[in-house]
Amino acid sequence: MAKPVINVSQGPTHSAQSGQHFAYSMTELAAELGARAIGANVTRVPPGKAAFPYHHHYANEEHFFVLEGSGVLRCGDETYRVAKYDYIVSIPGGPDRAHQLINTGTEDLVYLAISTSVVPEVCGYPDSAKVGVRTAPFGEPSSRFLIPDDCKDTVGYWEREDGERVAQIVRKDRVR
Repeated sequence: MAKPVINVSQGPTHSAQSGQHFAYSMTELAAELGARAIGANVTRVPPGKAAFPYHHHYANEEHFFVLEGSGVLRCGDETYRVAKYDYIVSIPGGPDRAHQLINTGTEDLVYLAISTSVVPEVCGYPDSAKVGVRTAPFGEPSSRFLIPDDCKDTVGYWEREDGERVAQIVRKDRVR
């Protein structure tokens, strides 16, 4: 039997950046231990950035536990300040369940993300008017494609994501 324990310093880490408003570093935990039904990772987001576009899930539930830093949670039409030791739950649903964590602080926002791993998964992206479909579990070679709401063709994951709402929230929160 494989060891059922991993230290975050031992997990595989990957980073991504898109434009001026999106960046993250993520350390995989659950998939590395062979988990199939639940995913877990530690995500680090630099100041002034969001890790992912504003989105909602139709199949998967996500939980977040803030380990370091502070920011803002966009959830539906509301925003909520979040800080170290805050716990967040995002349940499946339509655009009223859309969510995004944005680092509005001056240090990295670091959180533990835990989610179910239901496939197929359909996600909506209200800011960029597209729908995404994933047909393979996280951590496996994936078949993910995104379709604009007008259904004329597929688009890339970061396409249409200008991050303007991220920039507005960062500016607004820093003024407080």
